[in-house]
Amino acid sequence: MPSFIDLFSGCGGFSLGLRWAGFQEKAAIDFNPEAMSVFRCNFPEMTKVALEEDLQKYQPSDLERLIGTKEIDVIVGGPPCQGFSTVRQRDGSNSGDRIIDDDRRELYQHFLKFVKYFNPKMFVMENVLGIRSAAGGRFFNRVQSEARELGYRVHGEIIRAWEYGVPQKRERQLIIGTQLDLPLFSVSLYMPPTHGEKSSNSEPIVTLWEAIGDLPKIKAGMGSEVADYDLEKREKHLRKFSQRYTIDVLEIEKSEKLTAHRARPHSKRDLRDFDRLLEGETSAHAIARGVQMEFPYNKDTFKDRYTKQHRKHLCSTIVAHLSKDGLMFIHPTQNRSLTPREAARIQSFPDWFQFPVARTHQFRLIGNAVPPLVGKAVGLGIIKWFDEITNQNELTFDKHMSYVINNQKAEEWLKILVDTNGNGRLARISPEDFKRGWFAIAYYYGHLHPDSACENGHVESNEVIFDNPILRKIDERLVSPIYERSGWPVFLAKFADEARRRLGSGELSVDDYYCSDIHLMGHKARINGG
Repeated sequence: MPSFIDLFSGCGGFSLGLRWAGFQEKAAIDFNPEAMSVFRCNFPEMTKVALEEDLQKYQPSDLERLIGTKEIDVIVGGPPCQGFSTVRQRDGSNSGDRIIDDDRRELYQHFLKFVKYFNPKMFVMENVLGIRSAAGGRFFNRVQSEARELGYRVHGEIIRAWEYGVPQKRERQLIIGTQLDLPLFSVSLYMPPTHGEKSSNSEPIVTLWEAIGDLPKIKAGMGSEVADYDLEKREKHLRKFSQRYTIDVLEIEKSEKLTAHRARPHSKRDLRDFDRLLEGETSAHAIARGVQMEFPYNKDTFKDRYTKQHRKHLCSTIVAHLSKDGLMFIHPTQNRSLTPREAARIQSFPDWFQFPVARTHQFRLIGNAVPPLVGKAVGLGIIKWFDEITNQNELTFDKHMSYVINNQKAEEWLKILVDTNGNGRLARISPEDFKRGWFAIAYYYGHLHPDSACENGHVESNEVIFDNPILRKIDERLVSPIYERSGWPVFLAKFADEARRRLGSGELSVDDYYCSDIHLMGHKARINGG
């Protein structure tokens, strides 16, 4: 079983998903007492290694002494995302001259401190999409550039949770790093979507009602922390939706009692406003069709303050703000906001997963968590990647054996591309010459990921991390300047764009585009002084 540690683990969503995928957890760390209380409750075997520690102070060497090993396959984690939240941009706090110092933005450095010490085969950092634009993208750039300095091939991936069976409109940013002597990892290669309309093999998305429709009906302010299931309602629900979510994901048969199904109270005015909304409607939509809402806030500024969810659609993204009021998460058929258990189900936590803390903390922990199904999808993708590494030796891994490549060949092939200067002649170059040139790029730039060139950012740097006299001889622009975010030389970015175009047209195959074997050949040549 591959091993992992979970940093900034929260209550354990990422941990649970990786366990479902077949990983062995060595440790989990978070400084929040409620999070670790919930974590230990659900993973009692982890009591001694589920640590309530501040990662700004706790050292990797302390963890090594505790767990008795430095051999860790994967490090995952989600440094607190509030510092990167796009919501905070409304007051200018994430951008421009008014940026507010927020220590939470720097916590990624402590994540990388553990990566440097344990040197795992892969790391996966999860965060909100807001990290891409916070402070003009400064932090997104720095995470990737600093990870490359540690000797990792780094790229970003946006994960759409509903494509892996999570019944909500959740998108998150993954930053993935792999050791340079290992094949490329990409979501498109190892984590194809399992739900949606992208292929005939995909299942339909899981709707909100499939996730919560069997739960007992309660009123605002009602419900209890421990209650009985409505077994008759469950039976009808299963006949309608099958067991793919209720049993296969929520594992309801493992839970004798229903927990955390308590609805928060609301004022009579809020309840009247809730009742004015149609299913799937926001207060802005209701006002537009002539409904007079009672809420006292400015109708222009807060016109989308209320949202009633729709049974047949995905739920809005479950967020920690649910701990405040729940007004954007109104139940589709009952006049109240969602309960913690409903939120947990929408996040794909099974019913046996307990939240023995106050309701406010329940909402916050659930909203901050990585959905376990997303963690499972990541884990299964990594295991597939591990299996390929294990099953392939140097002879069989070479998918491009007809292309005998060395420094001399790579130099010749790259010159053909460089001579086009990346202008209109590049699009007219023959498929064979372009493929060879692209292989030469992979050979020389094995520390870079082709997918990272999809979003180079706009910040350029003259810093040279990977130098090569052959590249300087061909053209100085092959070395510097580079994009700080992706690490790609600015001059080469246009060639990566052309590679993606030819991939889309079918001229380059997926194997040709990623060509991990060529990357590894180049890496071995550099290690051997070639």
